[in-house]
Amino acid sequence: MPEREPRPLLPLWAAVLVAIIGGLVYDLGFPGASVWPLAFVGIALALISLIGRSAWAAFHLGLVFGLAFYLQQVSWTSLYLGPVPWIALSVLESLFVAGGAVLIALAYRWVPRASPSRWVRLVWLPLLVAGLWCVREAATGSIPYGGFPWGRAALSQAESPFAEVVSWVGSTGLGFVMVAIVAGVIEWVRLRGWEDLRSAIPVVALAIVAVAVPAWPTAPIGELRVASVQGNGPSGYFDEREPGDVLAAQLAATEPILDERGIDVLLWPEGGSDIDPTRSESVARIFDRLSEQLEAPVVLNTVTVRGDEFFNTSLLWRAGEGAVDSFDKRNPVPFGEYVPDRGFWEPLAPDLIGLIQRGYTPGTNPPVFDLGDAVTGLAICFDVIYDELIWEGARDGAQLYMFQTNNADFRGTDENEQQLSIARLRAIETGRSVVNISTVGTSQVIDPTGRTIDSLPAYEPGAMVTDVELREGLTPSVVLGGAVPLTIVLGSLAGLVAAGVIARRTPRSREATGDADEE
Repeated sequence: MPEREPRPLLPLWAAVLVAIIGGLVYDLGFPGASVWPLAFVGIALALISLIGRSAWAAFHLGLVFGLAFYLQQVSWTSLYLGPVPWIALSVLESLFVAGGAVLIALAYRWVPRASPSRWVRLVWLPLLVAGLWCVREAATGSIPYGGFPWGRAALSQAESPFAEVVSWVGSTGLGFVMVAIVAGVIEWVRLRGWEDLRSAIPVVALAIVAVAVPAWPTAPIGELRVASVQGNGPSGYFDEREPGDVLAAQLAATEPILDERGIDVLLWPEGGSDIDPTRSESVARIFDRLSEQLEAPVVLNTVTVRGDEFFNTSLLWRAGEGAVDSFDKRNPVPFGEYVPDRGFWEPLAPDLIGLIQRGYTPGTNPPVFDLGDAVTGLAICFDVIYDELIWEGARDGAQLYMFQTNNADFRGTDENEQQLSIARLRAIETGRSVVNISTVGTSQVIDPTGRTIDSLPAYEPGAMVTDVELREGLTPSVVLGGAVPLTIVLGSLAGLVAAGVIARRTPRSREATGDADEE
């Protein structure tokens, strides 16, 4: 009998609607609505729309799914700059989703041709689909200009029973597990698995293991009393202010805790000092006084200049010594903190590009400070979404993390909640406490299990003094590092190529309809 192509589960018009609904539902699984099970539903709707589709149809279905998702997920980019950056970023990310959709559609087409075994459909096909989903996430997180790994599947699960998976295999591994579970359920239903309940073993076993396996244990080694201050000053890009206004707001919010005893370190957020104390003697004296009064170092952030280069810099400040260490933001935001290829982009959007007159240079220094009583890992704002920097900090001896951020340009949006969920996952992933301090919120202290132990109301000045647990030991996620995403990406691409080659060599008499034969 001549081979028939796998039949689409839905007519094309219905698939388009399902893809759009899937993107909208997927977004509801992320911080904002924060209904984490809906991320699984969104993934399922995306996959269902792709089964049996041609590459061209899959591309467009992936595009509409991506647009429905990203136009909601990153809508905060339009708050001050209008629709152009929002739409441009959403379209760019959605094009990657479209490309990934083509790969997934090919997997659904080729694997049933390559093997008639229902166990191949129940085990290997879901794993391949999950890996190809991660291929797309790896692409968006890498290119262009360093990528934008926002909206990865794992980031919806910071407060779900699946969150502890990240301590073993990181965010890419958790995303792989999520999609594999969804794809496995879809195949089980397509193959009428209820007729033989043994066929549910692979997907049920994966789900049970993912939920039941605890986070990798790291060892408690003491506590550090951290004072962290949210000044709620005029730190937004378009806020009206004079030089020193942000510094003044931070000082005012710090004042109530200056009589606290036993503070080991004072932490300020990104941009907490809008005057560089290494270039201003009067501001240097302010930080000397703070450090002297608290008998503790200060971790602050400011803009520094070296030659013709500008840096977004965190400084470790000690009374009488000044800045004894520094960390420059490793991943400045393209088109936010610098303009890549300005000569090409400025003629296309001169008004928007013209707003960014100062470009930050990426840092190269280690992302840790030795505070004396502890070693802290560091990340500045969107640095937190880049895996390698976080792993580097843990490998360099970080016993806790301090994340400094400025969310003033996104007041009233979901951006700060999305970023906070990433910080929460980082705590679980590394087995470390995280102090996440923002200029305006949301500021929280998170323990190594991902639980919030202290917080400040958003958009109000305030300060926390928190005994933060220190930990040592590396989780498998940190030890394996980039090996996990690299293995998933290369293994999935190789698997897809192998399925395609085998499918082409398979006798054409084999049917590739919705139901495969048993072995």
